Amino acid sequence: MRIGEIAALVGLTTRAIRHYHHVGLLPEPQRRPNGYRAYGVRDAILLARVRRLTELGLGLDEVRDALADDAGRELTEILEELDADLARQEADIRERRCRLGALFAQPPSATGPVSPALAALLAQAPRTDSPSAAKDREYLTLLDATSTGDQETLALLGTLVGDPAIVELYERLDALAEAPTDDPRIASLAADLMAAVPEELFAAIPEDGVVVAGFKEALLAEYTPAQAEVVGLLMEAFVERGRR
Repeated sequence: MRIGEIAALVGLTTRAIRHYHHVGLLPEPQRRPNGYRAYGVRDAILLARVRRLTELGLGLDEVRDALADDAGRELTEILEELDADLARQEADIRERRCRLGALFAQPPSATGPVSPALAALLAQAPRTDSPSAAKDREYLTLLDATSTGDQETLALLGTLVGDPAIVELYERLDALAEAPTDDPRIASLAADLMAAVPEELFAAIPEDGVVVAGFKEALLAEYTPAQAEVVGLLMEAFVERGRR
């Protein structure tokens, strides 16, 4: 291959290739009788690696160090590594397109975008104007955005969120907005909320109960005093059950 042909093949400019020769990153290939450089498959593989590494943000000195690790390797090994890298890129692209597809299916939202798993979970939730339900959706979105809500946990929550009876529990929590902290409804609501939680969820709770540092305090601050009592009792019960 001539320099223009290999440049087109690997997605570089001839100027970039000449620069790599100049700085010693790419060895000079043999030349044909007419003086033109003659590039082979190994040169193309090397240039493809250089392009990929520079696209990842590595400087040329860092690229040179990375390429030095490949000295003496067989062509088959390098090709297999490139193939594996392309497979990872394909998987990443499929995942990103899946996320885009989920976004297309969602109505416009001030809290989006969310992961496909959370989008599916929220789609199961019964329609309600409950302020407490709205808070729960916000907290789930936060956990999803910070990658602390794993896919398995979100799937388990789908059982809870999709239960029509959960709306009545949200409404009972809403009714405590103006109640005192010694309201007798607090303990019974906390117990009923606990009973509605799928058993498998308890295993996902860390032993110390800390999902994200400071999250518990921030969560309780969002509720009125009586509501915070309910949520606090629920969180304590969660941790206790998770330790068993």
